[in-house]
Amino acid sequence: MSRIHPIVSVTGSSGAGTTSVMRTFQQIFRREQVDVAYVEGDSFHRFDRVQMKAEIADAHARGDHTFSHFGPQSNLFEELEELFRTYGETGTGKFRRYLHDDGEAAPYGQEPGTFTAWEEIPEGTDVLFYEGLHGAVVTDTVNVARYADLRIGVVPVINLEWIQKLHRDRVVRGYTSEAVTDTILRRMPDYVNYICPQFSHTDVNFQRVPVVDTSNPFIARSIPTADESMLIIRFRDPHGIDFPYLLDMLHDSFMSRPNTIVCPGGKMDLAMQLIFTPMILRIVERRKAELVAR
Repeated sequence: MSRIHPIVSVTGSSGAGTTSVMRTFQQIFRREQVDVAYVEGDSFHRFDRVQMKAEIADAHARGDHTFSHFGPQSNLFEELEELFRTYGETGTGKFRRYLHDDGEAAPYGQEPGTFTAWEEIPEGTDVLFYEGLHGAVVTDTVNVARYADLRIGVVPVINLEWIQKLHRDRVVRGYTSEAVTDTILRRMPDYVNYICPQFSHTDVNFQRVPVVDTSNPFIARSIPTADESMLIIRFRDPHGIDFPYLLDMLHDSFMSRPNTIVCPGGKMDLAMQLIFTPMILRIVERRKAELVAR
């Protein structure tokens, strides 16, 4: 953790909704005029799209049906930890970009599904913002979580997460239902071992819970809407959280535990704005005070 070069980390599984959370933070950063270095977790995968398909095929040939994007064998955990550590110490560090589609790849003259060259984060940014799969990962050899100043988990209940992934991968990426289901099954061991444990290290977790039937996510025809959900917000440390203010501002909300608020799902963006704006302002003001003191 760093007072001068703080890091905000948003962590969630594929299909969890971390990209939507990133958009809310972009609004906060823009409104509060915070200069941010953005890093996507996909850029720390070990293999590009073509290589990953080959690695999965090789794993299958060996009888290994659990090789996935979630585990250490297909990610650069050490390099991610090094980026967090180096940014916290110096305000810079090495990163790259993963080019998801033709629109992202065209400016670089590359194919979709490839990485850009490694480069240095420009000096002078106020905050590093990470969004991806492993922003709070801890293993026997790496500890990414310890370097982040604010860690946020995005954790829909598992059936909703699967529905969101199924719809995204079929509609946006053109995969068949069978292919997406195979991916879900293949990722399950790494999901249990490397994704779930991170949410014990996060400072705030957002969990969306549908109030409609999602018993069989593999036949769901639509994603439950925000208004068909409740949102559970869990604070690891409730000290300093103005719960009466949040309950007053989030209509129809209530506290289910001393560190947990429940509110209508449609208020997720408002809840994040109310919770994280003062947190970001405190981080930025602490940074300014530390720079002045030096």
